[in-house]
Order: sequence, then C-alpha cells, then structure tokens
Amino acid sequence: MSQSVSQEQIIQCGIDRETAQFLLPQINRCLAADSAIAAWQQLTQHVLKPSHPFPLHQLLYETTFADWDGSQGSPPAWIPTAEQMEKTNIAALMRELNLPTYAELHQWSTRIPATENKIDRPSFWDVMIRRLGIRFQQPYTQLLDLSQGGEQPQWLVNARFNIVDSCFQAPDDAPAIVFQRSEGQIETWSYGKLHALANQVANSLVQLGIQPGAAIAIDMPMTPEAVAIYLGIIQAGCVVVSIADSFAAAEIATRLHIANAIAIFTQDSIQRCGKQIPLYARVVEADAPRAIVLSNAEGLDVELRSGDLAWTDFLHPNPVFTAVPMPPTAHINILFSSGTTGTPKAIPWNQTTPLKCAVDAHLHHDIHPGDVLAWFTNLGWMMGPWSIYASLINQATIALFDGAPTTREYGQFIQTTGVILLGVVPSLVSTWKTTACMQGLDWSTIKAFSSTGECSNPQDMLFLMSLAGYKPIIEYCGGTEIGGGYITGTLLQPCVPATFTTPALGLDFVILDADDRPTNKGEGYLIPPSIGLSTELLNQDHHQVYFANTPCLNQTPLRRHGDYLERLPNGYYRICGRVDDTMNLGGIKVSSAELERVLNTVDGIAETATIAFFPPDGGPSQLVVYAVTTPHTHATQAELLVRLQSAIAQHLNPLFKIRDVILVEALPRTASNKVMRRVLRDHYRAIAAAAKTITPVGNSPPLRALERSP
Repeated sequence: MSQSVSQEQIIQCGIDRETAQFLLPQINRCLAADSAIAAWQQLTQHVLKPSHPFPLHQLLYETTFADWDGSQGSPPAWIPTAEQMEKTNIAALMRELNLPTYAELHQWSTRIPATENKIDRPSFWDVMIRRLGIRFQQPYTQLLDLSQGGEQPQWLVNARFNIVDSCFQAPDDAPAIVFQRSEGQIETWSYGKLHALANQVANSLVQLGIQPGAAIAIDMPMTPEAVAIYLGIIQAGCVVVSIADSFAAAEIATRLHIANAIAIFTQDSIQRCGKQIPLYARVVEADAPRAIVLSNAEGLDVELRSGDLAWTDFLHPNPVFTAVPMPPTAHINILFSSGTTGTPKAIPWNQTTPLKCAVDAHLHHDIHPGDVLAWFTNLGWMMGPWSIYASLINQATIALFDGAPTTREYGQFIQTTGVILLGVVPSLVSTWKTTACMQGLDWSTIKAFSSTGECSNPQDMLFLMSLAGYKPIIEYCGGTEIGGGYITGTLLQPCVPATFTTPALGLDFVILDADDRPTNKGEGYLIPPSIGLSTELLNQDHHQVYFANTPCLNQTPLRRHGDYLERLPNGYYRICGRVDDTMNLGGIKVSSAELERVLNTVDGIAETATIAFFPPDGGPSQLVVYAVTTPHTHATQAELLVRLQSAIAQHLNPLFKIRDVILVEALPRTASNKVMRRVLRDHYRAIAAAAKTITPVGNSPPLRALERSP
C-alpha cells in the first residue's frame, strides 16, 4: 500500500496536536502494510479506540481502502479470525454434518426431500430441534407433510408440546433476565424465579375459568413481569395478543377487536422521559375487556373499573404448573404488522414459530448459554417475543431497560450488564452518532451487533462498529409473518457495513425482474416451505396477500414478501426498500432507501424520508424529501435543497430532480420504528390541495402535527 495521512488531517478529526503527533507514525506504519485488509486489521486492533472521535475512524477507513476495487463491492470493516470462526455455533454444526463450506451448509439446509422415508441424511429442522433440546410430550411422527402444498405445510405431524417448556432448560439459578427500572438498581431474575411467576400466572388464569385457546392481551412495557405473563398465558394453552405500550386507545381497541381478546394485562401508568403516562386509562378508553392491572410503583394509583383486578389480587400463590400440551398449529401469539399501509394485518404465531426465532439466534447471531442479549423493544413488535425465545431457548439472558435507549444511561446499562449481542434499529444508531451520548463507554464485552427494522446506511454502521472496538453487525431482515429473518449475516463472513451476507439458514429466496426472470436487482420472493412462515391471517386472505399471482419455481408458487433487493458483485446483498416504496424518476426505477442512503450523508442532515408525489393533473412522479436536520444547523430549506440535489447528482443520477424539501422535527414512525411514508404522502397531498398546485420549496404551509415550527 502507498496510502498515508498527515498530522493536520488527524487534528482536523478532533484530535489534539500532542496526541496526533503520537498517533501519526503508528497510523502510517499500519497503512504501509502489504494489503488494505491487513492495514485495516492492524489499525482496528492496535491503534483506533472507541474513545477516538468518529471522524478519525472514518478518515482511516476511507484512506485504507482508497484504492479498493469497488466493482467487487464495498470493503469489509471486520474480518473474522480462524479462532473466532471455530468457536461459532455454525462451525460446530458444519463439523457435525461434515460439510466443509458455509455455502454447502446453506444448500443442505434448504433441501426438501421428496418423502420423509427417503431422507438420505437428517434434515435441517430435525437437527436444530435436537441441538436446541426442544421438549415434546408426544414426539412428531413426521417432520413435514406437504400433501396440502407449499402454501400449507404441516410441520411436526402428530406432536403435542408447549413451547414454554423449552424455554426453561437452563439451571434454575442461571440468570434469565437482567433489568433496570427507571432510575433504579439492576435486578437479576433467575430462570427459577421467572418460571415460578409464569406458573403462578398460568394457575391464576385457570382459577378464573379461562380455557385453552382464549386470547389475552398484554399492553405493558417490556419488564420481567411482562415476560412472565407472556409465558404464563402460553403455558395455560392460551394466546397472547401483543399490543405496544405506545398505542393510543383507538389502536388498542382495533387490535382487541380483531383478536377477540377476553382479558388484558396492563399497568396503571408508565414513565417515559420523566413523564407519567396513564396506560390503564387508555385501556379503559379502548373499552377493553377485564383488565389485570400492575402498578408502576408501590400500590395502584388508579381506581379500577368494576370487574378489573389488581395484580396482587389476581396472582395465584402456587408456583408449580404443568404446561398444557398443544398441537403444532395451535396459536400462541397474535401479532400485528406495523400498519404503514393502513389496517394492520393480524398474524398468528403457532407453537412452531419460536423454533425459527431460536434457530436464527443460535446460528446467525451465535447465541450461547449464558450470553446476554439486549434489544430495546416491546411485546407489540415481533422483536419482543423474538427476544424471549431467542434468549431463553438458547439458555441465554435477556437484558431489559425501562428507560429511553437514546440516553447515556442505556449505554451504561449495556456496559454494566456485559451485553454480548446488542440489537438496534438504524435510526437509533443515527441518534447516538449525532448526540455522541455513547462516547467513552466500555462496550468491549459485545461480540456482535444486530440491526433490523429499517435500511441501514454504511457510515452509521461503521460508527456503531467503532463503539465496541470493531465488532461485526448482523443485518437482519424478515418480518412478523416469518417469525425471524429471511436475509441476514453470520460470524463466519467478513462484515461490510449495511450489507447482508446470506439468506437465512433453512430458507431461501430468488430475485426476479418485472418479467419474472432472475436478476441481480428486483423483487425478492421467498421459496417455501420453512418453519416460521405464516399460513394464515385473522383479518385478510393469506393466499391473496402472499401467493396470489406470484411466479412459480419448479411448479411451486413463490411467496411474496415485498422487499426490493440487490445482489452485489461480491455475492452480498443490499435491501433497497419496499417494492411499494420504489419510484420512477426520469424513467428510471429507484427506491426510497437508495435515495435516503445518499441524502443522509449530507452535512446538516440527521435523517430523511423520500416519497413520490403524483400531480393530480397527471404527469411524471416527482421527488419530495422530508428532512430532519442536525442540531445547530442554520441552513434554509433552499440551501438544503441545493446540497441534497448535489448529493443525488453526484452519487446516484443527475436526472433525479428534487421538487420540494419539507423540514420536520421528526419523521412519523410506527411502534416498530418504521417510517410511515403513507402519512408523509397524505401530508404532501394536503399541501398540494391547499395550494391548488405543488407548493414551491420554502413556501409549504405548516402542518401542526408534523412540520417543524420556524
């Protein structure tokens, strides 16, 4: 290599002159390595520290790979060592199966034998059920029955089991949950303590006369009590209805009605950012059925409706319960899509769905017994139930924090509890980067990050890796109707920021163009069957949503998922947003995610969301950008439009013209943190209608609920 940096470049990154003098020879020695990969490994292992300003990390990454051949994809920011790979669960599985390469493992994992009696080696799901120690009261007689076709696979035929039994295989004294309440001390709940409380909940439901199959809602923050309630409901053979604690009364009522819930667990109130939010009052306003109400403090601070029960009055003292065995198809959880396009889909999980959660965690996230997993979430988003099964079935520990993840206190909680796997959403990382709230913390125990919920951008993901001394990020994308991910990463493959390395084990997909031909950039279709894939919806026609008019592969209908994918030259993948969020600009198809990836790098911009506006009088679609600026940015809308337009012209296509820029305090998001582009489109249509034409930049009428005040 012939790259080098100067002392002045280092100083411009926020390093004082004395430190810059000290670092300069070390940096340039590393940059003189034989290859860019070797140079970057030396820099990350011996020179760069999490305490260094991120601009230094970015400078050295860009300098190291200045001559990188971009035709083969972006450069990696983490490369596993032979020792690291050897310790992974995937490597152990490959040794067990005598498969020498990961590619061969994935190919084997997606084999579907013609008949169960002619398997020439054990199938993927058979092996994983054994590896995870899944407990059955009555074992299955056939792993998979496809007699009803790929849309309706029958898994674990004739089995009877309750998946909660498999959540309590760890020793009773092993830590199941570490938890920090608002401004409180960290608590540790053992597997024994959690199991006892779940048993008490199940006994209490039986005592109330509630029968197996009944739907019972949970509208609570993610606390140890909520986890115990969740497990207790399922142990009793009942079905959890997941409701996010941020929902308003109307949204709560919609979900209770769709699921036909007969009871609900909730709290009197919750604390958020120093404010007391009356959760029980929302439940009452939603005209909810009988409520069991926990207290946020010492004793309830609300008066209960007639028929509602305080937690202390509800709870049965008996800590022993035998879980009700159920068929594999029995519902355990009704979750809801994010509702970004309207009424949320009601998606039932059954007794087999947690196997997908646990397997993805075991293999792709490399969770081992005793590991600590933190993912700031709640039971209303699939990552809440996912975290329960991913952790407990793998005999790991869930780290729960009852505060705001945007604060330094959350980072200190991650540090204190020794988190091994830290899950994030990209917008949260962007906030950490903007506020520098995690600067100087010791996250050295982190082995890997995982990112899901929305598309990542490379700069923010490089920043995230730098916080823990360069640990890999497992990009993870799937959905509630998958029970986990369909595209993700591993700890066997180099990590390129903001890219996926592989389809999930046990599942595969194809990328097709508009004429249903294989392509490197187009719509992704799943190849069924797989454990985890939904087979029914409560309030929509499952076939119409996922299979109607889809192309076939080997006479099997492919399953629609709706992501717009790109296979990169190095064999990795990038998600370019939802197919519904692609737009045609100047005759060229481009996704919102592609545009936003470029726009979010512009100076003064914290985050953006792009939409296509279709003029009411006809004509081509026009690009509108909603933007949140960084603190202390004084640029006007017109100035920002020039910067944003320049970035698009330089990095994407000069034919993509921005028609308008709308500055907002924050982007509207669902409970699972997805940007609600439907709300933005409605907002902009209202602007256009009010002005009788498309409003020129800088003159947009204010929208009080969304737009930023001057």
